Amino acid sequence: MKKSTAFLLFFIFLASKLTAQIPPNIKKLFPQGTVMHPDIPYASDTLVKHTLDLYLPAKQEKKVPLVIWIHGGGWRQGNKYSDMENMKTTLKAIVDNGFAVASINYRYSTTAIFPAQIQDCNQAIDFLYKNANNYLLDPENIAVIGFSAGGYLASFLGTSNNNYNEAFYLHKKQPDFKIKGVIDFYGPSDFVARIGSMPLYEGEQKSTSTALLGAQPLLRPDLAKIASPTTYIDKDDPPFLIFHGDKDQTVTISLSKLLDSYLQLANVQSDFVIVKEAQHGGTQFNSEDTKNKIISFLNTHLKKQ
Repeated sequence: MKKSTAFLLFFIFLASKLTAQIPPNIKKLFPQGTVMHPDIPYASDTLVKHTLDLYLPAKQEKKVPLVIWIHGGGWRQGNKYSDMENMKTTLKAIVDNGFAVASINYRYSTTAIFPAQIQDCNQAIDFLYKNANNYLLDPENIAVIGFSAGGYLASFLGTSNNNYNEAFYLHKKQPDFKIKGVIDFYGPSDFVARIGSMPLYEGEQKSTSTALLGAQPLLRPDLAKIASPTTYIDKDDPPFLIFHGDKDQTVTISLSKLLDSYLQLANVQSDFVIVKEAQHGGTQFNSEDTKNKIISFLNTHLKKQ
Protein backbone atom coordinates (compact mmCIF):
# COMPACT_ATOMS: atom_id res chain seq x y z
CA MET A 1 0.00 0.00 0.00
CA LYS A 2 1.33 3.48 -0.89
CA LYS A 3 2.21 5.78 2.03
CA SER A 4 -0.30 8.42 0.90
CA THR A 5 -3.10 5.85 0.87
CA ALA A 6 -2.05 4.50 4.26
CA PHE A 7 -2.04 8.00 5.79
CA LEU A 8 -5.46 8.76 4.28
CA LEU A 9 -6.95 5.61 5.75
CA PHE A 10 -5.32 6.37 9.10
CA PHE A 11 -6.87 9.85 9.26
CA ILE A 12 -10.25 8.51 8.19
CA PHE A 13 -9.95 5.95 10.98
CA LEU A 14 -9.14 8.67 13.53
CA ALA A 15 -12.10 10.77 12.35
CA SER A 16 -14.44 7.82 12.64
CA LYS A 17 -13.22 7.10 16.18
CA LEU A 18 -13.99 10.69 17.18
CA THR A 19 -17.57 10.56 15.86
CA ALA A 20 -18.48 6.88 16.28
CA GLN A 21 -20.97 6.01 18.98
CA ILE A 22 -22.79 2.93 20.16
CA PRO A 23 -26.57 3.68 20.12
CA PRO A 24 -27.96 4.24 23.64
CA ASN A 25 -30.42 1.34 23.34
CA ILE A 26 -27.49 -0.99 22.62
CA LYS A 27 -25.22 0.44 25.32
CA LYS A 28 -27.76 -0.32 28.02
CA LEU A 29 -27.80 -4.01 27.08
CA PHE A 30 -24.26 -4.48 28.40
CA PRO A 31 -23.04 -4.71 32.01
CA GLN A 32 -21.98 -1.48 33.68
CA GLY A 33 -18.36 -0.69 32.97
CA THR A 34 -18.18 -2.60 29.67
CA VAL A 35 -15.43 -1.09 27.53
CA MET A 36 -16.80 -0.35 24.06
CA HIS A 37 -14.83 0.18 20.86
CA PRO A 38 -17.23 1.20 18.06
CA ASP A 39 -16.76 1.07 14.30
CA ILE A 40 -13.33 -0.54 14.11
CA PRO A 41 -12.39 -0.99 10.43
CA TYR A 42 -11.25 -4.56 9.83
CA ALA A 43 -10.29 -4.21 6.15
CA SER A 44 -8.04 -1.80 4.28
CA ASP A 45 -10.96 0.28 3.01
CA THR A 46 -13.62 2.65 4.32
CA LEU A 47 -16.74 0.51 3.78
CA VAL A 48 -19.23 0.71 6.65
CA LYS A 49 -19.87 -2.98 6.01
CA HIS A 50 -16.23 -3.64 6.86
CA THR A 51 -16.47 -2.44 10.45
CA LEU A 52 -17.03 -4.12 13.80
CA ASP A 53 -17.79 -3.16 17.39
CA LEU A 54 -15.85 -4.67 20.27
CA TYR A 55 -17.21 -5.03 23.81
CA LEU A 56 -14.75 -5.91 26.57
CA PRO A 57 -15.55 -6.94 30.17
CA ALA A 58 -15.15 -4.25 32.84
CA LYS A 59 -11.83 -4.05 34.70
CA GLN A 60 -10.22 -6.49 32.31
CA GLU A 61 -6.68 -7.36 33.45
CA LYS A 62 -5.83 -10.39 31.31
CA LYS A 63 -6.64 -11.87 27.94
CA VAL A 64 -10.23 -13.05 27.55
CA PRO A 65 -11.94 -15.44 25.09
CA LEU A 66 -13.80 -13.86 22.20
CA VAL A 67 -17.34 -14.43 20.93
CA ILE A 68 -18.07 -13.21 17.39
CA TRP A 69 -21.68 -11.96 17.02
CA ILE A 70 -23.05 -12.31 13.45
CA HIS A 71 -26.37 -10.64 12.66
CA GLY A 72 -29.23 -11.97 10.58
CA GLY A 73 -31.39 -10.29 7.96
CA GLY A 74 -31.51 -12.56 4.92
CA TRP A 75 -28.00 -11.43 3.86
CA ARG A 76 -29.54 -8.18 2.66
CA GLN A 77 -30.49 -6.18 5.74
CA GLY A 78 -29.59 -5.74 9.40
CA ASN A 79 -26.33 -4.58 10.96
CA LYS A 80 -23.99 -5.22 13.87
CA TYR A 81 -26.67 -4.11 16.36
CA SER A 82 -29.31 -6.50 15.01
CA ASP A 83 -30.61 -9.35 17.20
CA MET A 84 -29.07 -7.86 20.36
CA GLU A 85 -32.26 -6.52 21.93
CA ASN A 86 -34.00 -9.88 21.39
CA MET A 87 -31.12 -11.58 23.22
CA LYS A 88 -30.35 -8.95 25.86
CA THR A 89 -30.26 -11.24 28.90
CA THR A 90 -28.02 -13.72 27.13
CA LEU A 91 -25.79 -10.98 25.70
CA LYS A 92 -25.27 -9.44 29.14
CA ALA A 93 -24.50 -12.86 30.64
CA ILE A 94 -21.82 -13.52 28.01
CA VAL A 95 -19.90 -10.38 28.98
CA ASP A 96 -20.63 -10.85 32.70
CA ASN A 97 -19.01 -14.27 32.47
CA GLY A 98 -15.74 -12.84 31.22
CA PHE A 99 -16.07 -13.10 27.44
CA ALA A 100 -15.44 -10.31 24.94
CA VAL A 101 -17.99 -9.81 22.16
CA ALA A 102 -17.19 -8.54 18.68
CA SER A 103 -20.23 -7.74 16.54
CA ILE A 104 -19.43 -7.54 12.85
CA ASN A 105 -20.90 -5.99 9.72
CA TYR A 106 -20.62 -7.74 6.37
CA ARG A 107 -21.60 -6.91 2.80
CA TYR A 108 -25.18 -7.50 1.66
CA SER A 109 -26.06 -9.85 -1.18
CA THR A 110 -27.54 -6.82 -2.95
CA THR A 111 -24.02 -5.49 -3.55
CA ALA A 112 -21.88 -8.65 -3.47
CA ILE A 113 -22.97 -12.28 -3.83
CA PHE A 114 -21.55 -15.36 -2.11
CA PRO A 115 -18.79 -15.88 -1.03
CA ALA A 116 -18.39 -12.16 -0.18
CA GLN A 117 -20.20 -12.55 3.15
CA ILE A 118 -18.02 -15.43 4.34
CA GLN A 119 -14.92 -13.58 3.09
CA ASP A 120 -15.90 -10.60 5.25
CA CYS A 121 -16.49 -12.75 8.33
CA ASN A 122 -13.14 -14.47 7.89
CA GLN A 123 -11.38 -11.14 7.41
CA ALA A 124 -13.00 -9.68 10.53
CA ILE A 125 -11.92 -12.65 12.64
CA ASP A 126 -8.44 -12.57 11.14
CA PHE A 127 -8.16 -8.87 12.05
CA LEU A 128 -9.15 -9.59 15.65
CA TYR A 129 -6.77 -12.54 15.79
CA LYS A 130 -3.84 -10.44 14.58
CA ASN A 131 -4.72 -7.51 16.87
CA ALA A 132 -5.57 -9.61 19.91
CA ASN A 133 -2.75 -8.15 22.02
CA ASN A 134 -4.05 -4.61 21.46
CA TYR A 135 -7.38 -5.49 23.09
CA LEU A 136 -6.29 -8.23 25.53
CA LEU A 137 -8.11 -10.93 23.56
CA ASP A 138 -7.17 -14.59 23.67
CA PRO A 139 -6.66 -15.45 19.97
CA GLU A 140 -6.70 -19.19 20.67
CA ASN A 141 -10.22 -19.15 22.09
CA ILE A 142 -12.75 -17.84 19.59
CA ALA A 143 -16.40 -18.87 19.19
CA VAL A 144 -19.04 -17.64 16.75
CA ILE A 145 -22.73 -17.03 17.34
CA GLY A 146 -25.21 -16.13 14.61
CA PHE A 147 -28.90 -15.64 13.95
CA SER A 148 -30.73 -16.78 10.79
CA ALA A 149 -28.45 -15.59 7.94
CA GLY A 150 -25.86 -15.01 10.65
CA GLY A 151 -26.44 -18.53 11.94
CA TYR A 152 -25.69 -19.78 8.45
CA LEU A 153 -22.45 -17.76 8.39
CA ALA A 154 -21.47 -18.99 11.85
CA SER A 155 -22.05 -22.60 10.77
CA PHE A 156 -20.13 -22.04 7.54
CA LEU A 157 -17.20 -20.60 9.49
CA GLY A 158 -17.24 -23.60 11.80
CA THR A 159 -17.32 -26.30 9.14
CA SER A 160 -15.04 -24.65 6.55
CA ASN A 161 -12.37 -23.37 8.95
CA ASN A 162 -10.31 -26.56 8.66
CA ASN A 163 -11.13 -27.14 4.98
CA TYR A 164 -9.14 -24.39 3.32
CA ASN A 165 -10.63 -22.93 0.14
CA GLU A 166 -8.99 -19.73 -1.11
CA ALA A 167 -12.34 -18.48 -2.43
CA PHE A 168 -13.51 -17.95 1.15
CA TYR A 169 -10.63 -15.59 2.01
CA LEU A 170 -10.05 -12.18 0.44
CA HIS A 171 -6.29 -12.53 0.79
CA LYS A 172 -6.31 -16.12 -0.54
CA LYS A 173 -4.26 -17.21 2.45
CA GLN A 174 -5.09 -19.88 4.98
CA PRO A 175 -5.86 -18.19 8.30
CA ASP A 176 -4.07 -18.88 11.55
CA PHE A 177 -7.20 -18.65 13.71
CA LYS A 178 -9.29 -21.63 14.72
CA ILE A 179 -12.99 -21.64 15.60
CA LYS A 180 -13.49 -23.40 18.95
CA GLY A 181 -17.29 -23.38 19.07
CA VAL A 182 -20.38 -22.54 17.00
CA ILE A 183 -23.76 -21.35 18.31
CA ASP A 184 -26.30 -21.38 15.50
CA PHE A 185 -29.79 -19.89 15.83
CA TYR A 186 -32.14 -21.14 13.07
CA GLY A 187 -29.67 -20.72 10.20
CA PRO A 188 -30.25 -22.45 6.83
CA SER A 189 -27.63 -25.19 6.71
CA ASP A 190 -28.10 -26.81 3.31
CA PHE A 191 -29.34 -25.05 0.16
CA VAL A 192 -29.75 -28.32 -1.71
CA ALA A 193 -32.07 -29.66 0.98
CA ARG A 194 -33.88 -26.31 1.02
CA ILE A 195 -34.77 -26.61 -2.68
CA GLY A 196 -37.83 -28.69 -1.80
CA SER A 197 -39.43 -25.70 -0.07
CA MET A 198 -38.85 -23.34 -2.99
CA PRO A 199 -41.13 -22.60 -5.95
CA LEU A 200 -40.22 -24.04 -9.34
CA TYR A 201 -40.10 -20.55 -10.82
CA GLU A 202 -39.50 -17.60 -8.54
CA GLY A 203 -40.70 -14.85 -10.87
CA GLU A 204 -39.44 -11.32 -10.29
CA GLN A 205 -39.13 -11.64 -6.50
CA LYS A 206 -35.90 -13.45 -5.82
CA SER A 207 -35.65 -15.57 -2.70
CA THR A 208 -32.93 -14.70 -0.21
CA SER A 209 -31.08 -17.85 -1.26
CA THR A 210 -31.15 -16.90 -4.94
CA ALA A 211 -30.02 -13.37 -4.14
CA LEU A 212 -27.12 -14.72 -2.10
CA LEU A 213 -25.96 -17.25 -4.69
CA GLY A 214 -26.67 -15.14 -7.75
CA ALA A 215 -28.68 -18.03 -9.21
CA GLN A 216 -31.71 -20.10 -8.29
CA PRO A 217 -30.54 -23.14 -6.29
CA LEU A 218 -32.87 -25.40 -8.25
CA LEU A 219 -31.08 -24.41 -11.47
CA ARG A 220 -27.59 -24.34 -9.96
CA PRO A 221 -27.44 -27.16 -7.40
CA ASP A 222 -23.65 -27.12 -7.80
CA LEU A 223 -23.53 -23.59 -6.35
CA ALA A 224 -26.07 -24.57 -3.69
CA LYS A 225 -23.76 -27.38 -2.57
CA ILE A 226 -20.64 -25.19 -2.52
CA ALA A 227 -22.47 -22.61 -0.39
CA SER A 228 -23.86 -25.12 2.14
CA PRO A 229 -22.20 -25.50 5.57
CA THR A 230 -23.06 -29.22 5.55
CA THR A 231 -20.73 -29.75 2.58
CA TYR A 232 -17.63 -29.17 4.70
CA ILE A 233 -18.44 -31.20 7.81
CA ASP A 234 -15.74 -33.55 9.05
CA LYS A 235 -14.55 -35.04 12.32
CA ASP A 236 -12.26 -32.09 13.07
CA ASP A 237 -15.03 -29.50 13.23
CA PRO A 238 -15.67 -27.58 16.46
CA PRO A 239 -18.63 -28.39 18.74
CA PHE A 240 -22.02 -26.95 17.79
CA LEU A 241 -24.98 -25.68 19.81
CA ILE A 242 -28.06 -25.31 17.60
CA PHE A 243 -31.39 -23.61 18.45
CA HIS A 244 -34.51 -23.66 16.29
CA GLY A 245 -38.19 -22.90 16.87
CA ASP A 246 -40.70 -25.62 16.04
CA LYS A 247 -43.08 -23.03 14.50
CA ASP A 248 -40.50 -21.48 12.19
CA GLN A 249 -42.04 -20.88 8.75
CA THR A 250 -39.04 -19.02 7.30
CA VAL A 251 -36.31 -21.62 7.75
CA THR A 252 -37.71 -25.09 8.28
CA ILE A 253 -36.53 -26.76 11.47
CA SER A 254 -35.54 -29.85 9.48
CA LEU A 255 -32.51 -27.93 8.19
CA SER A 256 -31.15 -27.56 11.71
CA LYS A 257 -31.84 -31.21 12.43
CA LEU A 258 -30.04 -32.12 9.20
CA LEU A 259 -27.01 -30.10 10.31
CA ASP A 260 -27.09 -31.79 13.71
CA SER A 261 -27.34 -35.25 12.10
CA TYR A 262 -24.42 -34.64 9.74
CA LEU A 263 -22.29 -33.40 12.65
CA GLN A 264 -23.11 -36.39 14.80
CA LEU A 265 -22.39 -38.80 11.93
CA ALA A 266 -18.94 -37.19 11.71
CA ASN A 267 -18.52 -37.64 15.50
CA VAL A 268 -18.63 -33.88 16.11
CA GLN A 269 -20.23 -32.82 19.37
CA SER A 270 -23.62 -31.23 18.61
CA ASP A 271 -26.53 -30.26 20.84
CA PHE A 272 -29.80 -29.55 19.01
CA VAL A 273 -32.32 -27.57 21.06
CA ILE A 274 -35.93 -27.28 19.90
CA VAL A 275 -37.59 -24.11 21.21
CA LYS A 276 -41.28 -24.87 21.65
CA GLU A 277 -43.83 -22.54 20.00
CA ALA A 278 -41.05 -20.25 18.72
CA GLN A 279 -41.10 -18.85 15.21
CA HIS A 280 -38.20 -17.29 13.28
CA GLY A 281 -36.47 -15.13 15.88
CA GLY A 282 -37.95 -13.18 18.76
CA THR A 283 -37.56 -12.95 22.51
CA GLN A 284 -38.61 -16.57 23.07
CA PHE A 285 -35.00 -17.48 22.35
CA ASN A 286 -33.86 -15.28 25.24
CA SER A 287 -35.08 -17.67 27.94
CA GLU A 288 -33.21 -18.58 31.10
CA ASP A 289 -32.67 -22.08 29.73
CA THR A 290 -31.18 -20.78 26.47
CA LYS A 291 -28.90 -18.39 28.35
CA ASN A 292 -27.67 -21.13 30.68
CA LYS A 293 -26.99 -23.50 27.78
CA ILE A 294 -24.96 -20.85 25.96
CA ILE A 295 -22.89 -19.90 29.01
CA SER A 296 -22.25 -23.56 29.80
CA PHE A 297 -21.21 -24.18 26.17
CA LEU A 298 -18.80 -21.22 26.17
CA ASN A 299 -17.34 -22.11 29.57
CA THR A 300 -16.78 -25.68 28.38
CA HIS A 301 -15.18 -24.97 25.03
CA LEU A 302 -13.39 -21.63 25.49
CA LYS A 303 -10.57 -21.76 28.04
CA LYS A 304 -10.02 -18.75 30.29
CA GLN A 305 -6.59 -17.64 31.47
